[in-house]
Parts: sequence; structure tokens; C-alpha cells
Amino acid sequence: MTAPIALTMGEPAGIGGEITLKAWQERIARALPPFFVIDDAARLVALGATTGLVVPIREIGDPAEALRVFPTALPVLRHPLVRRPTPGRPDPANAPAVIAAIERAVALVQHGQASAIVTNPIQKEALYAAGFAYPGHTEFLGALANVAHPVMMLAGPDLRVVPVTVHLPLAAALAALSSATIVACGRITAEALQHDFGIARPRLAVAALNPHAGEGGAMGGEEKDIIAPAIARLAAQGIAISGPAPADTLFHAEARKRYDAVLCMYHDQALIPLKTLDFERGVNITLGLPFIRTSPDHGTAMDIAGDGVANPASLIAALTTAGAMAARRATQPAEA
Repeated sequence: MTAPIALTMGEPAGIGGEITLKAWQERIARALPPFFVIDDAARLVALGATTGLVVPIREIGDPAEALRVFPTALPVLRHPLVRRPTPGRPDPANAPAVIAAIERAVALVQHGQASAIVTNPIQKEALYAAGFAYPGHTEFLGALANVAHPVMMLAGPDLRVVPVTVHLPLAAALAALSSATIVACGRITAEALQHDFGIARPRLAVAALNPHAGEGGAMGGEEKDIIAPAIARLAAQGIAISGPAPADTLFHAEARKRYDAVLCMYHDQALIPLKTLDFERGVNITLGLPFIRTSPDHGTAMDIAGDGVANPASLIAALTTAGAMAARRATQPAEA
């Protein structure tokens, strides 16, 4: 890799720092790509001491130093906090630094100083007081990249899912569902499966919204009026796509052999099967951005923050996925 991965601090009172330390400890065993974390070095040193995680910390002034430092110490790009965090208790005073770490990571990847971004989990309630106006990372990164329709993919070892509507109350998600949104998600997903996952002809499945796929309109008209027309438009664009299929038959082992990703109509329809199949190794990937972004598929886990028991598997998977995507993009010819 010509540039390391930029890892953001996430919520300082959550488990982001702990799983970062643990991921670095696993760097050789997991063959992790080089990364640096945008964080407060002093707080990571203190966290390592209280949790018993023996990790040498090296503060760096430039991301380029990370490649040299990474084999023997965790590279930390200096990003001080206003107050030392208390595990499990988010402090609004630190919220601006959390937001700025994300903005800084985007600037670094846009200028070629990082090959990808991996984001540690944030506590959105703690950020709102600092003016954070987005439902989550996906929407914020889309705004920073000037991308109108970023797409969330959740990927595990056995399943990839894409929620067409994301961080919305269920009633609002149903009102927001449209053929145009499904078409946009399908197109972006198919392109990403080709370019970032190396699948020459991606196969998409589309989940129905209503039980039994609406039963011809007896249980709802969304399948006939919204979803089926979107599928027809995507098929006309040359995308291999099927559905709408009842969601209760889409996720068993035999069904998963028939597609490479599923377009789901709302958040939980996508995340429940993914987390049920493999809760610890799910990865959140933002598609449609001009740069690579992945994240652990879990939250800040305030209830166990500071206890030293957080599992780094999802962060390790996010780093591995980001590295593989960056390596694949590096072999592709530059666009004219």
C-alpha cells in the first residue's frame, strides 16, 4: 500500500479506543494493512494502562510516517480532546473533536494521504449539541463528499445487504420508499460489487416490503406499484436482478447461493439477518463515495466501555475489507 488507512477515534467514552488497541495487537496474526488513528495519544496511553492492553503508542505528525511506525507501535495522528473521557459517559465537550476527526480523515483520503477511511462508532446523541445534523456516518460522509445518495452496505462472511431506506423511523421509511431510490441503490450496489469486490456480473435480489410479497396486492400495493417497476428498470440496464421476494425466504443458506447482495426496503429488514448470521464480523461499507469507507457494524457499547472485554473482530474485518478494496482499486486503470 502506498498510503495507510485513516481510522477515526469515534466516541471517546465508548469502546473505539479499546478495539483500536486490540486490532493493532492482532496486526501480524490478521495480516492487517497499515493504519493510523486520528486520536488523542494521551487518552490511548491511559486506556491501555487501565485495561491492561500493552500497546506502544507513537504520535506522528504526518500520515506518511505511519507506514514506518506501524510494525512496532500504533501510529496516532495528534488530535487532542478537550477533556479526558470517562468510559461509558459521553462528554459533549469532546463532541467537536469527534466530528473534526471524521472531517480530517475525509480531507486526508481526498488528498491521497490515506488509502481509505475506517470509522469507529459514534454516539450521535452526544454530537447533536455540537451541531451534528446528520442521522449517521453515511449521511455525513455523503455531505462531506458532495454525494447526494450514499448507499449503506452491510457485509459479512455469508451475506451482503443494502437497506434502501436507512436511518429513518419505520413510518417515515415507508413514506420515503420510491422506485427512483431503489434504482439508485441497485445501480450503485452493482457497480461496487464489480469494482470493489471483483464480481464480474453481480446478482442482486430484492426483498419485498409486505408479507408474502404483498400477495398480489391483497397485503399491500408497494410491490406492484414501487418495487417491481424499479426491478424492471434495473434489469433494462443490464443488471442481473430478481424479486421482489418475500423477506422470510430470502436469507436461508440455499437462498443465499442465488445472489451476491440483497436490496432491503428498510433498516432492520437488512440488519437483522446479517447480525443473526455473524454478529461479530459484520462490516458497514459506504458505497457511492469517491473514496473507501468502512466501519465496524456495532455501536459504542457504553455498558462495557473501559472493562477491557470489547471484541475487536468487527473492526478487524472493517480494516481488512478497506485494505482489500484499496488494493483492488489500485490495480484498476484511472478514469479518463
